Amino acid sequence: MDQTLAMVIAVVVIALIFDYTNGFHDAANAIATSISTRALTPRIALAMAAVLNFVGALLGVGVAKTIQGIISIETAPGEGSAHALTIVLAALVGAITWNMLTWYFGIPSSSSHALIGGIVGAGLASATTVEWATLVEKVAIPMVASPLLGFLGAFAIMTGIMWVFRRANPHRVGRGFRHAQTVSAAAMSLGHGLQDAQKTMGVIVLALVAGGYNEGTDVPLWVIVAAGTAIALGTYSGGWRIMRTLGRRIIDLDPPKGFAAESTAATVLYGMAIGLEAPVSTTHTITSAIMGAGATKRFSAVRWGVAQGIVLAWIITIPAAASVAAVTYFIARLFLP
Repeated sequence: MDQTLAMVIAVVVIALIFDYTNGFHDAANAIATSISTRALTPRIALAMAAVLNFVGALLGVGVAKTIQGIISIETAPGEGSAHALTIVLAALVGAITWNMLTWYFGIPSSSSHALIGGIVGAGLASATTVEWATLVEKVAIPMVASPLLGFLGAFAIMTGIMWVFRRANPHRVGRGFRHAQTVSAAAMSLGHGLQDAQKTMGVIVLALVAGGYNEGTDVPLWVIVAAGTAIALGTYSGGWRIMRTLGRRIIDLDPPKGFAAESTAATVLYGMAIGLEAPVSTTHTITSAIMGAGATKRFSAVRWGVAQGIVLAWIITIPAAASVAAVTYFIARLFLP
């Protein structure tokens, strides 16, 4: 086995490990609200989320192509394939490191932005061309827009629910929305697979292009299946620390609020993935939607201290992951021939 093929295999394996960590890190995105309102039991919710994450991964590759377009890997100066593959490897290490840190402390940060930060950090450290126009149009603007849409959309839907059912029996309404949450949680799980599995597909294709095993931006079927399987397995393993934060610490959720948050977040994820091919954060979107649904009761009902810590993590995710990726790149360069 030659060095290039060995490096390609290593990078693909590490990319799938990232995909797995993405699954258990972001499992809370799809099902924390349903579990906290007792609409679903934890194991049933995780199994449903895992299956639908896999199905979602099969529904498109637009986001994967956007991820590939963040840096021009073929313009990387240096010694060819080994150097280009080192850039991709450093990007993954930056993303995985940040994922593990935030998972350990139970902070629902964005795996997507950790990966994007890793790619940008490795690109800058290696003097590779970073496509800033793509980064602004496809990442920065949707990164700001998706949480705002999540908050405002959930606030509007929950306001409508409160008005429509204002004279209904609260227990009957709660029971009905507990059943409805099964559908909204399923939609959220599908959206998570559609968004997040594609990001790993994009990185794997970058590695294949760097190693000379793929041309253009087409995503091979085996890459789609592998990424979908990895994120599904990660989701089923569960991310209990982050589930507690999303499901209980931000606000005390009831089934109507959970339904409003999940249905809004799923709609934003589909729109961004299919309409704009933008790699937005499922974490940012569902967390903002939970805040929006909770704020309809009264703004003080949202535990803004917890929310402030989450927002701070959002802000530092890209530069933190980028910094780790840059350091990893410089260290890896010491061991390259």
